[in-house]
Amino acid sequence: MIKHIVMWQLKEHAEGHDKGANAARMKELLTACSGIVPGMLKLEVALAQPGLDCTYDVVMYTEFASREALDAYQNHPQHVALKPFVAAVRSARQCMDYEVI
Repeated sequence: MIKHIVMWQLKEHAEGHDKGANAARMKELLTACSGIVPGMLKLEVALAQPGLDCTYDVVMYTEFASREALDAYQNHPQHVALKPFVAAVRSARQCMDYEVI
Protein backbone atom coordinates (compact mmCIF):
# COMPACT_ATOMS: atom_id res chain seq x y z
CA MET A 1 0.00 0.00 0.00
CA ILE A 2 1.17 3.54 -0.80
CA LYS A 3 0.23 6.46 1.44
CA HIS A 4 0.22 9.90 -0.17
CA ILE A 5 0.05 12.95 2.10
CA VAL A 6 0.04 16.54 0.86
CA MET A 7 -0.17 19.79 2.86
CA TRP A 8 -0.66 23.30 1.53
CA GLN A 9 -0.28 26.78 2.95
CA LEU A 10 -2.57 29.22 1.18
CA LYS A 11 -2.15 32.85 0.20
CA GLU A 12 -4.22 35.35 2.18
CA HIS A 13 -5.96 36.40 -1.07
CA ALA A 14 -5.92 34.75 -4.50
CA GLU A 15 -8.26 34.21 -7.42
CA GLY A 16 -10.54 36.95 -6.05
CA HIS A 17 -11.20 35.20 -2.73
CA ASP A 18 -9.75 35.06 0.76
CA LYS A 19 -7.89 32.12 2.26
CA GLY A 20 -11.00 30.65 3.91
CA ALA A 21 -13.03 30.60 0.70
CA ASN A 22 -10.13 29.12 -1.27
CA ALA A 23 -9.53 26.46 1.39
CA ALA A 24 -13.20 25.45 1.24
CA ARG A 25 -13.05 25.27 -2.57
CA MET A 26 -9.88 23.18 -2.43
CA LYS A 27 -11.52 20.76 -0.03
CA GLU A 28 -14.53 20.47 -2.33
CA LEU A 29 -12.38 19.83 -5.42
CA LEU A 30 -10.10 17.32 -3.71
CA THR A 31 -12.92 15.45 -1.98
CA ALA A 32 -14.65 15.07 -5.35
CA CYS A 33 -11.62 13.00 -6.44
CA SER A 34 -12.44 10.24 -3.97
CA GLY A 35 -12.63 6.90 -5.76
CA ILE A 36 -11.84 8.25 -9.23
CA VAL A 37 -9.39 5.42 -9.95
CA PRO A 38 -9.38 1.73 -9.10
CA GLY A 39 -7.06 1.06 -6.17
CA MET A 40 -7.74 4.33 -4.36
CA LEU A 41 -8.56 3.03 -0.90
CA LYS A 42 -9.03 6.22 1.09
CA LEU A 43 -9.12 10.00 0.66
CA GLU A 44 -9.46 12.51 3.49
CA VAL A 45 -9.20 16.28 3.22
CA ALA A 46 -9.09 18.50 6.30
CA LEU A 47 -8.80 22.23 6.90
CA ALA A 48 -6.92 23.92 9.72
CA GLN A 49 -9.18 24.31 12.73
CA PRO A 50 -9.03 27.14 15.27
CA GLY A 51 -7.65 26.00 18.62
CA LEU A 52 -5.69 23.07 17.15
CA ASP A 53 -1.99 23.25 16.35
CA CYS A 54 -1.31 23.56 12.63
CA THR A 55 1.27 25.07 10.33
CA TYR A 56 -0.59 24.38 7.08
CA ASP A 57 -4.09 25.29 5.93
CA VAL A 58 -5.18 22.19 3.99
CA VAL A 59 -4.09 18.56 4.29
CA MET A 60 -4.98 15.57 2.13
CA TYR A 61 -4.38 11.99 3.22
CA THR A 62 -4.81 9.19 0.69
CA GLU A 63 -4.11 5.48 0.50
CA PHE A 64 -3.57 3.50 -2.69
CA ALA A 65 -3.33 -0.24 -3.24
CA SER A 66 -0.24 0.21 -5.43
CA ARG A 67 2.14 2.69 -7.00
CA GLU A 68 0.25 2.17 -10.27
CA ALA A 69 -2.99 3.30 -8.60
CA LEU A 70 -1.25 6.44 -7.28
CA ASP A 71 0.15 7.13 -10.75
CA ALA A 72 -3.33 6.70 -12.26
CA TYR A 73 -4.71 9.21 -9.74
CA GLN A 74 -1.92 11.71 -10.44
CA ASN A 75 -2.68 11.56 -14.17
CA HIS A 76 -6.48 11.34 -14.01
CA PRO A 77 -8.11 14.26 -15.90
CA GLN A 78 -10.21 15.29 -12.88
CA HIS A 79 -7.10 15.54 -10.69
CA VAL A 80 -5.08 17.30 -13.39
CA ALA A 81 -7.91 19.83 -13.88
CA LEU A 82 -7.77 21.08 -10.28
CA LYS A 83 -4.00 21.68 -10.29
CA PRO A 84 -4.10 25.21 -11.83
CA PHE A 85 -6.48 26.42 -9.11
CA VAL A 86 -4.38 24.87 -6.35
CA ALA A 87 -1.18 26.33 -7.80
CA ALA A 88 -2.78 29.79 -7.95
CA VAL A 89 -3.95 29.82 -4.31
CA ARG A 90 -1.06 28.09 -2.54
CA SER A 91 2.03 29.70 -1.12
CA ALA A 92 3.73 26.46 -0.06
CA ARG A 93 3.30 22.70 -0.53
CA GLN A 94 4.74 19.67 1.21
CA CYS A 95 4.26 16.09 0.06
CA MET A 96 5.30 12.65 1.22
CA ASP A 97 4.62 9.26 -0.34
CA TYR A 98 5.61 6.08 1.45
CA GLU A 99 5.02 2.38 1.12
CA VAL A 100 3.52 0.25 3.87
CA ILE A 101 4.17 -3.46 3.62
